[in-house]
Amino acid sequence: MSVKFYKSEHQVPLEMHKVRMVQKLSLLPVEERLKKIQEAGNNTFLLQNKDIFMDMLTDSGVNGMSDLQFGAMMQADDAYAGSESFTRVKAAIKEVFGTENVLPAHQGRACENILAEAYVKPGMVTLMNFHFTTTKAHITRVGGVVEEIVDAKGLIPQTDDPFKGDFDLDKLRSRIDELGPDKVAFVRVEAGTNLIGGQPVSLSNMIAVTDICHEKGVKSVLDASLLQDNIYFMKMREARCKYMEIKDIYHLLADHFDIIYFSARKLSFSKGGIITSKDPKFTKEMMEYVPLYEGFLTYGGMDVRTMEALAQGLYESLDMEYINQGPEFIKYLTKELSDYGVPVILPAGGLGCHLDCQAFVPNMPHNQYPAGAVSAALYIIGGIRPMERGTLSEQREPDGTERYAELELARLAVPRRVFTLSQLKYVADRVKWLWDNRELIGGLEWVEEPKVLRFFFGRLKEIGYWQEKLAEKFRQDFGDSL
Repeated sequence: MSVKFYKSEHQVPLEMHKVRMVQKLSLLPVEERLKKIQEAGNNTFLLQNKDIFMDMLTDSGVNGMSDLQFGAMMQADDAYAGSESFTRVKAAIKEVFGTENVLPAHQGRACENILAEAYVKPGMVTLMNFHFTTTKAHITRVGGVVEEIVDAKGLIPQTDDPFKGDFDLDKLRSRIDELGPDKVAFVRVEAGTNLIGGQPVSLSNMIAVTDICHEKGVKSVLDASLLQDNIYFMKMREARCKYMEIKDIYHLLADHFDIIYFSARKLSFSKGGIITSKDPKFTKEMMEYVPLYEGFLTYGGMDVRTMEALAQGLYESLDMEYINQGPEFIKYLTKELSDYGVPVILPAGGLGCHLDCQAFVPNMPHNQYPAGAVSAALYIIGGIRPMERGTLSEQREPDGTERYAELELARLAVPRRVFTLSQLKYVADRVKWLWDNRELIGGLEWVEEPKVLRFFFGRLKEIGYWQEKLAEKFRQDFGDSL
C-alpha cells in the first residue's frame, strides 16, 4: 500500500511485511562486473547469482514466501497417489477459482506443453493478445502458428491507457471468421501481457473475448500466471471492479473461460503449475498427457511441499495487501525514472519496470539488440541483472530472417517481498546515470545462437570496445565506490 509521509509530498509504497530471514548480497567492483558479463556472453541468464547485487531478471519462483506457506510445507503428504497435499491444492483452487477439475504440472510451461499437445495440430492457428516466449515455442514445435491481436494501444510505449493488454475485438472476430473455427486451436488471453510491459487486460475485454469464442465455437484459454497483478489493476482502474470482492473476479473469469492455467512460480508465489476448468470435458481431454510428461495425476511433477506452499499461496492471493506489493513498488520505481526523463513503459504495469530501449539507444538497429545491450550495460554499471524482452527474446522466421520485436524492453522485475525501498532507490540512481551516459552504449552480435529459446543460453559479444569505455567512465564518476 502507499502512504503519505508527514512533511513530504511524495507517496511511498509501504512494505506490508516484516523481514525475519535475510540472504547476504555482494556488489563486485565495476571492473569485475565487466569481466563477468563478458564471460557470460552478454546474456544475463548466464550470470552466476553470487556475482549479482540486484537480481531483477524475473519474479518467477523468486518471490518471498510467507510464514504460513513455510509452515504449510511441514504437513506435506508424500503419497504417490491419493496425496492429501493434492486434496488441499484442489480445495484452494475451488475456493479461489470456483473450479473442481484440476490437473497438476511441474510449472507453467509444462501446462503450455500439455495444451499444445492436446489442441494444436499442424497448420492450426492460436490467437492471443500477445505471445509469451515458451507459449509460442510449444505451439510452433507441434506445427501451429501464433497470431497476435493486441489492441494497437498496447504497442505505444507511453500512454495513459489503463488496459494496454486488451484484445482488438473487431480484429479477433474477423480473424476467426477468415480462418474458420476448425482452424483455430484456441484463443489465449494473457493477463497481463508479459512482453509488452506487464500491461493488464480489462475484465470487460476478457469477457467480450470469451463471448466471441462461445459465439464462434472456439475454445477460450486464460493464462492466469500474472492474474493477481491484473486483478489489482482491475480494482484500481476499472469502475465495475472497484467494489467487487477479489474472489468474485476470479470466479467470474472461471465462469467464462473454458480453460485456465497458470505458473505457480508467479500466481501463489511458490512453484509448480495448474490447469483447471469448470467443464470436466477439457481436463479429461488433457489428462493423459500428465502421467506421460509430468507425473501421476495427484502430483504432476511437483513435490508435496511445493503443493502445500501453492495451496496456501492461492488463499493469500485473495488478500489485497498481498497482491498490491508488486504493482505499488513497480509504480514507485517507474515514476522515479519517468520523472527524471528515462524512457519507460507507461503506465506502470505488473512484473517490473520496463525500460524502452528503442528510445534509450534510438540509433541502434534491431539486429544489434538494443534491449540486450542496455541489459548488459546495467549489470556493468550497477550489478543489476535485468531481463532482455526484445528481439533477442524472439525466434527467427522459418527462412532464417530475424523477427524484430514490436518493443525493445529491458525488464527490471520486482519480486514480491524481496527488495527494500533503499535497494530500489539504488537501482533508480544507477539507471539515471546510465541514461545520462547512454551515448557510450554499443551493440551486440552473436557468438553462439541456439535455434530454440536462444535468449536462455545464447552468447553474444560487444561490437567494438564500448563496454570497457562504459566501465572506465563509471570509475571516473564514482571513484572508489562500487
